[in-house]
Amino acid sequence: MSPMPTLEGLRIAHLIESDGPGGAERVVADLAIHLQAAGARNVVVLPANGEGWLSDQLAGSGVTIEHFHLHSPVSPACARSLAEMLRRHEIAVAHSHEFSLAVYGSWASWLAGVQHLITMHGSRYYAGKLQRRVAMRAAVAASGRTIAVSGSLAAAMSRDLWIARSRITTIANGVRHAVVERPTLRDELRLEPADRLIVAVGNLYPVKGHRHLIDAVALLAARHPTLHLAICGRGDLADALAAQARDRGLANRLHLLGMRADVSAVLAAADIFVHPSVSEGLPLALLEAMFAARPIVASDVGEIGTALGRGEVGILVEAANPPALAAALERLLSDPEMARTLGGRARARARAEYDVAQMVRRYASLYYELLDSALRLGSIPAGPARETL
Repeated sequence: MSPMPTLEGLRIAHLIESDGPGGAERVVADLAIHLQAAGARNVVVLPANGEGWLSDQLAGSGVTIEHFHLHSPVSPACARSLAEMLRRHEIAVAHSHEFSLAVYGSWASWLAGVQHLITMHGSRYYAGKLQRRVAMRAAVAASGRTIAVSGSLAAAMSRDLWIARSRITTIANGVRHAVVERPTLRDELRLEPADRLIVAVGNLYPVKGHRHLIDAVALLAARHPTLHLAICGRGDLADALAAQARDRGLANRLHLLGMRADVSAVLAAADIFVHPSVSEGLPLALLEAMFAARPIVASDVGEIGTALGRGEVGILVEAANPPALAAALERLLSDPEMARTLGGRARARARAEYDVAQMVRRYASLYYELLDSALRLGSIPAGPARETL
């Protein structure tokens, strides 16, 4: 593993369109906090009147928080305001996340004469309309680097935006793993020692596939009368999922946990982790389950197959297929030794490939590559660049 570049004095802005609890937001928090600890000076730019979750994650880290206002889909005023902020903080590299800030971040960085890069985390909101695809293509053209968190997302972006695949760099997400001394979820749910607990982590949206998971558990209910399912996340489908569980005779076996701050403890209490999404990039919850050495069953979508070594460290199933999901769960429930083996393999792979420090190191190296390239091309003044580098 290559060493972390020297970051002392490097000024970085991280721009993101949401302040809520999500995968992209967690990556921004981890990047800013770790880069700050390594000597860089970081500014995180968030929407005004946001939820405050990301702000809370950054509290006490030394990272500066700024806010932007975007009142219409096309806002030169927003771009000018962002550019002024970049100049005021003497930013060397602006790093934008997801579609809206990819567009406005590239625009503002061009106005301010700042190097810019984009990371896309899985959302392809831009793909729905031609105007968005044109705007996203222009943002990529105006940026020094474009990153996707998975190979499948990079390929999709290449097709969507009519750009060469070689112009998109892939950097996998990384996660922090917290060691849990004593998980309390089973006590909280009043489970007996003999009860088996399946856990899923993901907001309650259709794309996360929770209804397929409930159908799969219903197929196993008669053979496994002590089997329970806990889903960690928030969203509009809570009532619908609870009603589905009642219809399937699982009313007392489905536990909707809502948003939890102790995801590591939730995972530590699980016998099996399931990720039933019908579409994904590289979900952080999956990586956390790998670090927690949980046996995993997951849909073979996005980068999940790659993360699980094409089935070497977890069981892959077809998305939106409850019988296939039930069959995979049955394999693990009936073979505890297999479950332990897969969990151990998953942890070893996570440590080797998906540690947050490795993600931060890759981004830091990319920042310096971008600045070095700009220096050689003369697109940034030599004096300030040398001070930054």
